[in-house]
Amino acid sequence: MNTVTVKNVNIGEGIPKICVPIVATTKDEIIASAKKLKDVPCDIVEWRADWFDDVFEFEKVKAVLEELRNILDNTPILFTFRTATEGGEKSIHKEAYARLSNEVIATKLIDLIDVELFTGDDVVKDILFNAHSNDIKVIVSNHDFEKTPDKDEIIKRLCKMQDLGADILKIAVMPNSQKDVITLLFATEEMVSNYAHQPVVTMSMASTGLISRLSGEAFGSAITFGAIEKASAPGQINANELNQVLNIIHNSIK
Repeated sequence: MNTVTVKNVNIGEGIPKICVPIVATTKDEIIASAKKLKDVPCDIVEWRADWFDDVFEFEKVKAVLEELRNILDNTPILFTFRTATEGGEKSIHKEAYARLSNEVIATKLIDLIDVELFTGDDVVKDILFNAHSNDIKVIVSNHDFEKTPDKDEIIKRLCKMQDLGADILKIAVMPNSQKDVITLLFATEEMVSNYAHQPVVTMSMASTGLISRLSGEAFGSAITFGAIEKASAPGQINANELNQVLNIIHNSIK
């Protein structure tokens, strides 16, 4: 399986990389959160722009990105607008989603961008083309906040992301039972062992699925998400605690 290198972070080998999301509504709050990351163990910082009050005013988005780039220096920045249909804070039309994504890409202030699989193949392909033209990596993602699809459906979605040209494949699902968590882990292992050419990121949400956020190295998930203040999704734990557990597991299985 290929690894993906972003700045000095090699995604897809060793300990799962910790991504810490910034979820805040104003520029001042976003910048304050970024400054707090100095002493936090994180490999990637995700700006969840759907939380930003002024996200539909591009010049204000760009101004935030410029400050984030300055503060975060060599830490990779992942730009994400999570749509309301997949658990995000705001609704957005497909055309506006594509325009925002491509405008952000054109700034070259980010290192990765999240693109939702079910936005449509045409939009995903367009954003992928523009991102790769600007040396920006793309995470194609899917989030199901209601249920956990069966194993074959999870693998099918991940394979489609790969076929579209994603650099990193991501799926997050909601468990309604402990068996659902096992389904997600089983699908992850099978995808990584049999089909994946690119790094895979999977998680089972909420407290029931917490084990999936910790066991990536054992089952094949390459990135996990940890919070410093607000969690961007159910089940995220503190980044410092997450780092400790990941290292305990790594030292036990290496």
